[in-house]
Order: sequence, then C-alpha cells, then structure tokens
Amino acid sequence: MKGATAGLTWSLREGTPADLTHDADTVPDLPADPWAWSDGTGVRVCVVDTGVEHGHPVVGPVQGSYEVRPADDGTLYVADSGPLPDGTGDGCGHGTACAGIVRRVAPGCDLYSVRVLGEGFTGSGDALLTGLRWAVDQGFDVVNLSLSTTRPQFLDALRALADQAFFTGTTLVASAHNTPVESFPWRFSSVVSVGTHREDDPALFLYNPRPPVEFFAPGQNVQVAWTGGRTIRTTGNSFATPFVSGLCARLLGSRPRLTPFQIKHALYLSAANVRIGATGTRGAS
Repeated sequence: MKGATAGLTWSLREGTPADLTHDADTVPDLPADPWAWSDGTGVRVCVVDTGVEHGHPVVGPVQGSYEVRPADDGTLYVADSGPLPDGTGDGCGHGTACAGIVRRVAPGCDLYSVRVLGEGFTGSGDALLTGLRWAVDQGFDVVNLSLSTTRPQFLDALRALADQAFFTGTTLVASAHNTPVESFPWRFSSVVSVGTHREDDPALFLYNPRPPVEFFAPGQNVQVAWTGGRTIRTTGNSFATPFVSGLCARLLGSRPRLTPFQIKHALYLSAANVRIGATGTRGAS
C-alpha cells in the first residue's frame, strides 16, 4: 500500500536538478482520444457511496465490499462486509449506479465499494470522513465520490484527506453539487471535479475553462444500474462523475505511474473541446 508520506519532498537544498528523475510513463505520448487508452485492467477503483449490489449483471464482480460501522464506544470504523448474497449490499441504488458506469467505461478495472451512506441516501460527515480516510490509506488508484457535504465543520479534515490523496497517488474524482451551494470535497483543487452536460453524445466529456467545476461528462437521462438487478434512467452530477473515474482508470491502465497532477493534465488534453480546438477546426469553448 502507498505510504501516507513516503517520498514527499519539501526542498532541494540537499540535492541538485539531476536528482529530480521521474518515470518515463509521461502524458505526451498518450493518444489524445481516451477510448484508445487501456480498458482499466489492473487499476483499483473504489466507490465511496451507498454500497454496491452484489451480483448485479451491469456491475459485474466487486473485488471487495466494506462499510462504515459504529464500534461499542460509538466511534466509527470500516469493516469488511464479507460475502454478500446476490441482490444485497446497496440500500438505495446510488452506489450501484456509479459502479455500473465505472464498469461500462473501464470494463477491466477492479471495483471496490465502501458504504458510507444508508437507505434513503442518508449519512453523516463523520461516516464520509471515516470511509474516505480508509480508502486513501489503502492506496486505491481512483476513488469515486458522487457525494459531498455542506457542513463547514468537516472542511479542514476533508481538505487534509484530499491533499494526502493528491500527494500519495490516489486520484479523487468528486461530484459537484447539483445546486449552486458550497459543498466539499469537489471544491478542492486537489480533486478532479465533475458536473454534467446536456448533450446527447454518451461519450462526450469537456473541459470547463471557468472553474470550480473542471470537467463535464454525460449525466443527463443516462441509463444506470439500480437495485434488484434493474436499470433505470436518471440525471445528476453523481452519474457524470463515475464516467470520469472510468477515464482515469483507463488512463492509469496505460500509464500506471501517472500522478493525480498528470492525470488532470491528460484529461484536459483529451477533452473534446480542447482536442477540437487544437486541430484548428474550432476553438475551445
């Protein structure tokens, strides 16, 4: 697993530029079209949400299912949910929907689930912090966060976790709030923030030159996995976010040593409005 501070550097006072070597897996030689990247094989994606329904035909295998539970003294911890019967593991469908989208975009990835929300999409900021902290400490490659909190008392702890992930190689992909309110962690610059566009193209994703939302992806009237082995159509930034998480998995399958910083840059270069603008046929919007 990735260490919390391994390899971090504060200055170059005891070194030289020659010491600043980096891995050859760099962004420029990647195909600009993300569908030419890998299928995500070997990349571990964790969906922090309401859980994922075991045995859902759209989601496929889930390599590990975990949940936040209260200890006897009231403190929260993450426990292995153990083997789950088919049709169980998600109380409301939201996490299953997100996992199904990740699977569709990056079919080869390894999917994991951490349940921090219960039935009715209800939960607490403490549960979110507990589940996210565990996911970051496990060193997952990509963590999908199609949820946020508006409560300011969790801001500092969430920011610290987002920074830890950014510096230790875990890419957090976070959903913008569906209404214009302040919420977190999507507002942090250390995460990849995602909103939905209204276009019909199911493979279109765009860079936003007017942040804080950085990318727009398909999230309107999309068909998603749901409880009971079903699929439904629904709309929201929550469902655009796992599309981008899947792209991150495809990218890391091609170049597994890319940092979250490099991943953001690769996503920017491969966004449709940036690629079209680079060809000279149309300026980026």
